[in-house]
Amino acid sequence: MAERWLDIIGIGEDGLAGLSGAARAALDQATHIVGGPRHLALAQAGARGQAWPRPFDPAPVLALRGQRVAVLASGDPFWFGAGGTLATQLAPGEWTAHPAPSTFSRAAARLGWRLEAVTCLGLHARPFAAARPHLHPGARLLCLLASAEAVGAFAQWLCDQGFGRSTLWVLEALGGPRERVRQAQAQDFDLPGIAAPVAVALEPAGAPGLPRAAGLPDAAFAHDGQITKSPMRALTLSALAPRPGELLWDVGAGSGSVAIEWCLAGGHACAVEQHAARAANIQANAVQFGVAERLQVLVGRAPQALAGLEPAQAVFVGGGFGPALFEALRAASPGARLVTNAVTLETEALLLQLQARHGGTLLRIDIAQAAPLGRLRGWAPSRPIVQWSVPL
Repeated sequence: MAERWLDIIGIGEDGLAGLSGAARAALDQATHIVGGPRHLALAQAGARGQAWPRPFDPAPVLALRGQRVAVLASGDPFWFGAGGTLATQLAPGEWTAHPAPSTFSRAAARLGWRLEAVTCLGLHARPFAAARPHLHPGARLLCLLASAEAVGAFAQWLCDQGFGRSTLWVLEALGGPRERVRQAQAQDFDLPGIAAPVAVALEPAGAPGLPRAAGLPDAAFAHDGQITKSPMRALTLSALAPRPGELLWDVGAGSGSVAIEWCLAGGHACAVEQHAARAANIQANAVQFGVAERLQVLVGRAPQALAGLEPAQAVFVGGGFGPALFEALRAASPGARLVTNAVTLETEALLLQLQARHGGTLLRIDIAQAAPLGRLRGWAPSRPIVQWSVPL
């Protein structure tokens, strides 16, 4: 076991009075104390204090390895705190944690909310759009925000998403002498004098939220017509069988609609698109749906653009499928679930040949929608599609 040299201490707005005996002893024994300026002031660090660099970087702490060091974080250091970042670069025996109640715990206690039924988001270091998949009537969210100014901006963002009737609770400096909780509606938000640190509790209202089923409306995506249409997308995602944490390669991604819905199901994706304008649409769609952190966009042509990527658990080829790409995918991501859709007779013939040699499932899909036909209505058929799904 490595020798312990680091104490990761959660501190609240009540400062030293809120620390356990063990945390106080660790703080007293530390030669160096690292934290944000507010944390250092709460801990009365004095000359031993050293503020985190901006942007955040754990390197100054790691450079002190072997000395007695205390790191200060808000509340629970392992819930959107520095503890998780540091622990990935340390052996278990090098550090001891002294967590305090998190802002989420304090907020739930103030509002009387069951914490296990609340979505907790760290929007202090992420775009507001990360909250988009969680917005629906009946939900409850607790969100950390970076500053007092961010609260008004968040309220305006909610209005822009159609959630202007949402109820907000602004929770300032929880757990300390400056604590204050105020309530407002997003569309009428005008609370003055907000003090940091600040969090916002939210009950969304005003819009229905995103459906949980696959096959979101085509109009929800920015696209130039190159999009896997909603009914076909639902069947494609069913064949891809997304699971949380899995990686999808979306090759010839178009609008990125398949990759985005995969991310909404809890996975990660890499979208490969050779046209820069379409790649820009993919990035914009990822931001709009709050999955930009889960979706990597590569501008290029497969299979060259796939070089060096982490192997995927699933692959969707939306365009440009051929024998060379199939063999490249087998070599780069063996065992992945491949799904590809053929519209042309030539690609359909190729899928028939490959299925005869490699197995898998072939599915022919004919879809028609009701449309005006003179003064009456008739069925307007889409082009038939052949879908092949197979383990690589």
